[in-house]
Amino acid sequence: MSTISNRAKTMQESPIRKLIPLANAARKRGLTVFPLNIGQPDIHTPEPIREAIRSFDQHVLAYSPSPGEDYLLEAFSNYYKKNNIQLEPSEIIVTTGGSEAIFFAFLAICDPGDEVIVFEPFYTNYNGMAHQTGVYLRPVKTFAEDGFQLPPMESIEKAINKKTRGILICNPNNPTGTVYEKPALVELAKLAEKHGIYLLADEVYREFTYDGLTHTSIMHIPGTEQNSIMLDSVSKRYSACGARIGVVASKNKELMASCLKFAQARLSSPTVEQWASRAGMLMDPSYFAPILAEYQRRRDTVMEGFSKIPGVVCKTPCGAFYVIAKLPIDDAEAFARWLLTDFNHDGKTVIVAPAAGFYATPGLGKNEIRISYVLEVEKLKAAMEALAVGVKKFAELEKAGKIAK
Repeated sequence: MSTISNRAKTMQESPIRKLIPLANAARKRGLTVFPLNIGQPDIHTPEPIREAIRSFDQHVLAYSPSPGEDYLLEAFSNYYKKNNIQLEPSEIIVTTGGSEAIFFAFLAICDPGDEVIVFEPFYTNYNGMAHQTGVYLRPVKTFAEDGFQLPPMESIEKAINKKTRGILICNPNNPTGTVYEKPALVELAKLAEKHGIYLLADEVYREFTYDGLTHTSIMHIPGTEQNSIMLDSVSKRYSACGARIGVVASKNKELMASCLKFAQARLSSPTVEQWASRAGMLMDPSYFAPILAEYQRRRDTVMEGFSKIPGVVCKTPCGAFYVIAKLPIDDAEAFARWLLTDFNHDGKTVIVAPAAGFYATPGLGKNEIRISYVLEVEKLKAAMEALAVGVKKFAELEKAGKIAK
């Protein structure tokens, strides 16, 4: 009889997507389900991008070059230079989404069994990418009580061993909304250089910083060029998640030559979406100002909602559009399912992402959830009201022993 691989059997389910069937069933029962589980913005994709797709007139929809179309590489280079990131087109490879950029980086710097340090909680799909590439993620814990900031460098250095090939950060952070500021990044870069390992930075949420904070790229830190790998995507920046266009970039020529081999093996990234992404890259940066203001309103709405739930531990996030909250319950996984199967508040409920799936260490995050604040303010107010009622009721049920362990 045919068998399934151990790789497939042990692959983690997505905590972001695995409860969607329950949400769909709740909707069929007539409930309004507010999706707080996934970072899918509801802000319209900019008109220049949509117009580029409508007007695309290439008579043969052909393969694109493996590194990406020249016009898009040039557009990315110019965009980065406007952000004081000095990258030439030859130092950039276009990937099929930011996910493939991470795959290429893992494959280029690691052999099976090698390690990459991550700060948990971290973007859950890092788990899947590491699993598929044979990389072991070495977790270093951060804490809700201090806003999930980086721990002392001594703690990070203790996690480095002979198998360590890199340190991976996401800044601004998914899933915590934390923004790592320049002094901490400089120290992290020094640590990577000291041990001859790479510093990988997922900078997908570069534009999304609040309260006057600005983003620091690892490419802003001089003297670390040969150790730095930048990972990027147009998905969130232009509300174009379905375009599947990302970037892996570095000034390390040997690294980029290695990534190109993997790019050639998968042939090319989507052709039409590269043309559309160019249109986004050419837009005036003023496009982001009203969008940033809107996301800050949404963040403030979520934080106001959490302030009304006794016992929640949740520092105000300063970037991206996510927040992880520690709830006054024991089992966030059971809570997330219960919200969709047994709960409604005036015909409404929410789908959230249980945070345990954003950790590598078993047992962590069991009483935490991740929320994505990508809905308009009025919907977020209703969602947070339903969530507050749900937390109170679920905590009472747990205390009464009416929730199965």
